[in-house]
Amino acid sequence: MKIVVTGGGGFLGSHIVEQLLRRGDEVTVLGRGQYPRLLGLGARVTNADICDEAAVHSCLTGAEIVFHVAAKPGIWGSWRSFYEPNVVGTRNVIKACRANGVPKLVYTSSPSVVFSNRPHLGANESLPYPPKFESFYPQTKSIAEREILAANSSSLLTVALRPHLIWGPRDTHILPRLIARAQAGRLIQVGDGSNKVDLTYVEDAARAHLLAADALKPGSLVAGSVYFISQDEPVHFWSWVNEILVRLELPKVKRRISLRTGRAIGSVLELTYRLMRLRGEPRLTRFLASELALDHYYDISRAKKELGYTPAYTMAQAMEKTVAYLLDTRDSWAA
Repeated sequence: MKIVVTGGGGFLGSHIVEQLLRRGDEVTVLGRGQYPRLLGLGARVTNADICDEAAVHSCLTGAEIVFHVAAKPGIWGSWRSFYEPNVVGTRNVIKACRANGVPKLVYTSSPSVVFSNRPHLGANESLPYPPKFESFYPQTKSIAEREILAANSSSLLTVALRPHLIWGPRDTHILPRLIARAQAGRLIQVGDGSNKVDLTYVEDAARAHLLAADALKPGSLVAGSVYFISQDEPVHFWSWVNEILVRLELPKVKRRISLRTGRAIGSVLELTYRLMRLRGEPRLTRFLASELALDHYYDISRAKKELGYTPAYTMAQAMEKTVAYLLDTRDSWAA
């Protein structure tokens, strides 16, 4: 099949591309980089900005499935820096799918679109969107997710997946930040450490996308639906962090602050960065403090039943593969 993966050169996107190529699909990556490794595997690459409507339209010509993975993640930045790629970019993809007669669109969303600063313990897809957000990332992703689901029709079948905290080899977001802060002695535990969270090993997250595309058929329950994705094995977050650090021969997290203190610090830092127009991002925000201290794990029964998804890896197996990769690439992160 002819498939386009937006953001196919990124962490999750590249794993989706690899799995598609292995099963014999013809894959085009829409991204802003060169991605020689993916080219070497047989993928095509179209260099374009997701916010360029004409370029997106051209890239999607002839596609049978589009995986829309491209997005701007993060806890800090201007409204425009999130809105344009996450919302405008998604609208461009929807328009291009309709104009080109693409029959299937699979969207990578996030559980943060329903995060309301309250613990989520085994929550399911009935969770409502919160009335307000403390970060532009989940806010813009929620707008995009709703528009993806609303676009579902007999001519364009859509589905949204919410993989939770994706990690694994080639991670460019969670693990590098943890390692860098640990090396600098700036990693601080927020909360008492009892909070449990879901994580999603990247290979399983990618496989869930392929399963969703395969299950996306006219009249199916999948069309117009959203699904939480994880390893279905919640862990105590700070114990998981410390296990990684110990196995990389880095110091465990020693300092601790309460959630209340963390949110207060985050509030002050957010205000300071805005008023002084500082570059970079605050070490802590209210949203991040809550994410680091509260329970957030989800019921993936619906994905199991309707997508046929079950994790291929246990958390222990995912840890072994990820630590092995990090040790093999130590030169790239060791201080």
